[in-house]
Parts: sequence; C-alpha cells; structure tokens
Amino acid sequence: MMTTQAGRRALLIGGALASTTLSSPALRAQPARIVKIGVLSDMNGPYAANTGPGSVVGARLAAEDFMHSHPGLRVEVIQADFQNRPDLGLAIARDWLDRQGVDAILDVPVSSAALGMAGLVAEKDKVALFTGPASAALTGANCGPNHVHWTYDTWSLAAGTGRALVADGADTWFFITADYAFGHALEADTAGFVREAGGRVLGTARTPFPGTTDFSSFLVQAQASRAKVIGLANAGSDTVNCLKQAAEFGLARRGTRLAALLFQIADVHALGLPAAQGLTLTEAFYWDMNEATRAFSARYAPQMNGHKPGMIHAGGYSAVLHYLKARAALGDNPSGRAAIAWMKANGTEDPLFGQGTVRADGRKVHEMYLFRVKAPEESKGPWEYYATARTIPADQAFRPMAGAGCALVPA
Repeated sequence: MMTTQAGRRALLIGGALASTTLSSPALRAQPARIVKIGVLSDMNGPYAANTGPGSVVGARLAAEDFMHSHPGLRVEVIQADFQNRPDLGLAIARDWLDRQGVDAILDVPVSSAALGMAGLVAEKDKVALFTGPASAALTGANCGPNHVHWTYDTWSLAAGTGRALVADGADTWFFITADYAFGHALEADTAGFVREAGGRVLGTARTPFPGTTDFSSFLVQAQASRAKVIGLANAGSDTVNCLKQAAEFGLARRGTRLAALLFQIADVHALGLPAAQGLTLTEAFYWDMNEATRAFSARYAPQMNGHKPGMIHAGGYSAVLHYLKARAALGDNPSGRAAIAWMKANGTEDPLFGQGTVRADGRKVHEMYLFRVKAPEESKGPWEYYATARTIPADQAFRPMAGAGCALVPA
C-alpha cells in the first residue's frame, strides 16, 4: 500500500484544499472503484483542536484499514477549512460535489453549517457523515435520507452532564451561550432537563460566535444572578477561555459551579489539570478505555504531535469505516440515499465504539460516558485525565425517536 500527498490548490470560493490519495498503483486504472471523502472542518479556529486536522487523520486511518482488507477499493481523503462560516462551507461543499467528484462529506463542526449541508446532500443525492456538529435537530425536524449524525449531540450532552449536576443539588442555572444554532440547542436541551428535575433557569447571556474572546461581562451577569451553576453552552477554545476567566474571578471559590456542557480532552489539555480538576463532562470516547482505543491512539498520536484523539476524531474513523462498508456492499457508484439506507439496515462495528446501530432518523447509537477530570496527583501522565463516573447505556444516551419531528420515522 502506498500513500501519496497531492499539493495544495486554491478553490475559486476561497477555501484552502489539500488532497491525500491512499491507493495501490495497480488500482489506478479502475476509476469506477474510487471513493472520495471530503473532510470539511475548522483547521485553525476555536474548534480545530477537537475536530480539524485530527478528523482528517481519523478518516485516513479508516481508509487505510478498509483498503487493507478491500484492495479493490481506492479511497481518497481531501480536506478544507471553512473557517466556521456556513456560507463558505456550503460553497466549498457545492464545488466538491459538482466539480470534484466527492461522494461523502465528513465532520462539519458548526451546526448551522451542517443544517444547510443536510439539504445540499439531499439535493445532490450524496452523503454527509456529521461527526462534528452537535444540534440534535439533525435527527429531528432536519433529519434526511442522505445524512447520518455520529458521535454525540446536544441531547446526549444534556442528558449526561445536566442530569448529573441537577441530581447533585445544582438546581438553579445561568447559561452563557454561543449565539448560533449549536449554542441555542445545547442550552435548550440542558434547560429542559433542569426544569424536568424541578430546577430553574435564572437567565442567559448570548455571546457572538465566532469572535468573542473576553467573557468577563457575561460572567459578571451570571454571577449577579446568584445561580448555583453557570452552564457553558459553547465549545472549544471559547469554553477554555470562559473557564480561565471564571478562575480569575474566583467563581468556584465562592461556591459557583461551572458546567462545561461540551468539553473534550483537548480542552482539558489546553486548560490544564489544576484548573480543570473535578469538572464533570460527557463524552462518547476516551483514548485510554481499552486495548483497542489505546492501539488506535498509538497510530494517531505520531501524526498529531503526540496529541491523543478525542471523540470527534474517533467518530470520524467509525463513520468512515461504516460508510466504506456500504460502498463495498453496494458496488460501483451507488446513490447517496442507497448508501445511507444500507448504513441504517446494517449494524455498526468498529474497534473504537464496538457494536451499534444507525436508527431510522440517522442517529448513530452507542454508549456515552460521564467522566470526572482527575486532580493532578491522580494522573499518571500527559493525557491520562479521566475517571469514569458512569456509563450511560445506549438506549438512554440519545433522544427517543418518537415525538422528535423526524419525517423518516413512522408515526
């Protein structure tokens, strides 16, 4: 097997594009057996550490593993940075689908961009493998026959972290929310669990996204509400900055709890254990869970300057692997709808998530985990950060299909 790296070339719409071809030279005369996957992500912005280059590596590793057992299939993985701009993301995706022969789009870590992308792949009869966006609307009112939602969503995060904190007596909340579809959905889902448990939401501060780096005025508003919990309905470097500034204000010392509702291992690494210790968070994957996750991480880390994979990087591996199984089973150039239908009809299985299913609404279902961030003295070394507080069974980890508004689900 040989890996070749094509040079960067500029897109007319302004997105930077790089291409990696993973193939055997003997197969180059078989263009009908090419599968082309485009990783559309945040390569340099606030979500880059949790998605971005790591999502590309996850996709490439899946392609390598699949081609090893299916030498008649050639997989190409390309990438682009859409700078978290939905308009740019849609322009890049349209160019990929119309002119560059891309079959499936992976990642898309901005919910507003993903919601638009769902319509585009349906229009073009291609595939979207959404591993990065969080909005549960992708399997609700915005479900569709040409996309699946992998890894996590706002409902699963709220069900994990929100439920745990309310059960622990944190019954009054103030939200600091990224002002776009993802933040709104995460706030709404978490607030629903708070209210169902008898708690109250005392207020919300909406922060412009992208572009907010100083969260001090929003933290002051939250503190003035006297809420027991400040729920951070944001992600990536925005959450890290919120937590750093909250520490400067001494909010935790004054008894205010901070709920990082989407907080991943790269964020813990950026914040550092002294500041992150004791945080409760919900994830779908931890690199140190078992031999299989450690083996994957050992392949991944050398390509990412020693960093360990997070759940979205692992989700990219898992989603690409299942999609390639569909392509192999269906033969040359099936429609996007046919590939998604196969993915729903056949159970998932991979070394990172084990066995699972893709429901009729497009939701990939598996266990989720409630983790506690270790204190520095508990950690055995870099990236050894989590203690498992609870395993959330698959049938409890994601929103039930009934009543969610997906037209693909029988009434």
